[in-house]
Amino acid sequence: DAAVGIDVGLDHLLALSTGEKIANPRHERRDSARLATAQRHCARKEKGSANREKARRKVARIHARITDRRRDGLHKLTTRLVRENQTLVIEDLTVRNMVRNRKLARAMSDAAWAEFRSLLEYKAAWYGRDVVVVDRFFPSSKLCSHCGALQDRMPLNVRTWTCDCGTVHDRDVNAAKNLLAAGLAASVCGAGVRPQRRTPGGQSATKQKISRREP
Repeated sequence: DAAVGIDVGLDHLLALSTGEKIANPRHERRDSARLATAQRHCARKEKGSANREKARRKVARIHARITDRRRDGLHKLTTRLVRENQTLVIEDLTVRNMVRNRKLARAMSDAAWAEFRSLLEYKAAWYGRDVVVVDRFFPSSKLCSHCGALQDRMPLNVRTWTCDCGTVHDRDVNAAKNLLAAGLAASVCGAGVRPQRRTPGGQSATKQKISRREP
């Protein structure tokens, strides 16, 4: 019956609703100097020469080692999460759009959020586990997991914050707790987790305005 909320990030690869944080190994950064040196040597070789082909293969081997280490770490991590939990709740992130941010694109690609989700989903299917995906507009970071109060703003540089109820939150762990609560509620109700776009009366705000104008 174990369930866990999972919030992905860059400072830490994952933050779990249990309070555990999993470090981001940053595989590309570890080999960045070696990769840059190999790429410079390759660029200096004459095009079409045997030496350039050797240098190109050396660059390819470094890229392959980075990819293999990243995939191996994600395989171990996703296998552990799926074995330990029956329900896993994640956020529906549009990674393709997020990597357009030039300042964070390289770090996001190195974290491989899309690959993490893919591995998690197919392993959950193997083990008979449930993966609940929460809508990306759900305010998991701005919502107090203790009292439910919603903050107006939550800049990315704020990593810890205190709610009006007195609860001190770690931003990522709090988001993971909110994702878990929303995911469990959705799995019980059998509906998707999306922000409230309708009024409590059941009609959209536009329809209500139109109906009020009618005689």
